[in-house]
Order: sequence, then C-alpha cells, then structure tokens
Amino acid sequence: MGKFVIKPAKNGVMFVLKAGNNEVIGTSEVYTTESAARNGVASVGKSALAANIENQVKGESAKNPKFEIYQDKRGEYRWRLKAGNGEIILVSEGYKAMASAKKGIASVVRNCQSEIVVAQPEE
Repeated sequence: MGKFVIKPAKNGVMFVLKAGNNEVIGTSEVYTTESAARNGVASVGKSALAANIENQVKGESAKNPKFEIYQDKRGEYRWRLKAGNGEIILVSEGYKAMASAKKGIASVVRNCQSEIVVAQPEE
C-alpha cells in the first residue's frame, strides 16, 4: 500500500502520494497549514474513487471530480485530479506514453486511501 507524505515546502506544507515502491505518483499544491494539507489528502481520497477520466488529447469532456489527461508543451502526457468543486488537488509528472499516464491514474485510485505520514523538517 502507498502513503501520503506531508512535508515542508517553501511558504507552507504540501503532500505527495507515494506508491508501495516509494515512487511519487502525484504532488499537491502548497498549503498554508498541515491541517489544510490533511484536508487535501481527504479530498484526494474522496475524489479519486468517484472521478471520471477526461482525455483532453482526444477532445473528451467529463464532469468533476475528474482526472484530466493532457499533453504539455514538451509533448509529454500528464494528468491532474480535480475535486468536485473544480480545484486541482493532485498532479502528475510527465509521461512519454499515454498508457503510462493512465497507469498513474490507476495507481492513484489504488493508493488514495493510504495512511498519512508527516515528514520531519530537515535540519
């Protein structure tokens, strides 16, 4: 099973969702407090399980909550998870292939109910 790691970030805290092999699946925005980050984690858990998939490369459209698959300026495939209110709550890295982006989405769904770990600030 994966884990959500809440960690310090410039100007606040953020979280990453890691798979069981410790690879980062998705990254959050920066939150002002740990409590707000925990709410973000809860939103990922709720939204990912109910999310539709909107393949913007193919011109598809879907209602929130949803995973949007798109191509960035370098031609890599990425996804972002939007909550029911349309806010982006988790984003991916770039993938060379569409199939890899879809596997990333499947990994979010598998791991979205994972435990939360709070990383200690580095000294």
